[in-house]
Amino acid sequence: MIWRIEIKDKKGIFDCQGASIQKDIQDLGIFSVSKVSVAQIYLIEGKITNPQIKMIAEELLVDRIIQVYSCQPAHRYNPRQEKNLKVIEIAYNPGVMDPVEESTRKGILDLGIQGVVSVRTAKEYLLYGSISSKEQDIIIKKVLANKLIQHVVDHSRKEKTRQPATRAEYFEVATVDLLKAGDRKLLQISKKGQLFLNLSEMRAIKKYFQTLGRNPTDCELETVAQTWSEHCHHKTFRGTIRYQTEINGKKKTALIKNLLKSTIMRATKEINRPWCVSVFHDNAGVIEFDKTSDVCFKVETHNHPSALEPFGGAN
Repeated sequence: MIWRIEIKDKKGIFDCQGASIQKDIQDLGIFSVSKVSVAQIYLIEGKITNPQIKMIAEELLVDRIIQVYSCQPAHRYNPRQEKNLKVIEIAYNPGVMDPVEESTRKGILDLGIQGVVSVRTAKEYLLYGSISSKEQDIIIKKVLANKLIQHVVDHSRKEKTRQPATRAEYFEVATVDLLKAGDRKLLQISKKGQLFLNLSEMRAIKKYFQTLGRNPTDCELETVAQTWSEHCHHKTFRGTIRYQTEINGKKKTALIKNLLKSTIMRATKEINRPWCVSVFHDNAGVIEFDKTSDVCFKVETHNHPSALEPFGGAN
């Protein structure tokens, strides 16, 4: 059976996620959303009893000081139906790694609970206001979901149990013919595979595999693309930007070499605050918290590219 656990802030607790999303929606020029509430959803599948699922929620998933939860079999869940309310649930696509799954499963085992087959997560967004279908589509595409890895959950189709995959279902080697590809074909491969690699990068990959005397597998090509991606390498930030503006009817063009170094990094170094312990190393920064402790932040680029998320402290 699949259990659904829904976690949200207690009444009176400021919903910072909801407020942030509402601001992002307003930045799109949409002002029909009067309020946004966010709930964290866990779908836990296995031979789990009602007392066990409550233990999982209370001991592992919920901050009981500021949060409340509800749990029920997933097949019994029906989204709220109210006037001027849109309930949108966003989940990971099949095959996309859910970063919370393994840590949650380990936590459940540490509680002494066996029999969990899978853990999946989702976010439920409650959008209040008179929102048109067109506005809803824009909000989903621009704010709530990354279409490459996420989808809107259709609750008219009930959750199904995960059947153990056969070897053929989860493992099939596929190669990509780069060695015989010309420039046009290389760009087609990049576009079709959503690799977001330019021609010089595709040529470099082709040249490397020519030295190996073979074509890359799809997994190898995806790995290189991910490593050179906006998320890991910050292509736009590190690139050369031609910026054009118009002042009093006169157009002015500026050439910015390495946007990251010439703006954010430059300003940070010029300010040179003593409480900045470590900045611009990988995708994390460390700042002083008090006389004995520092706080480390990492940059997350899933739905909100500039979001900073604290992930630990350093003494």
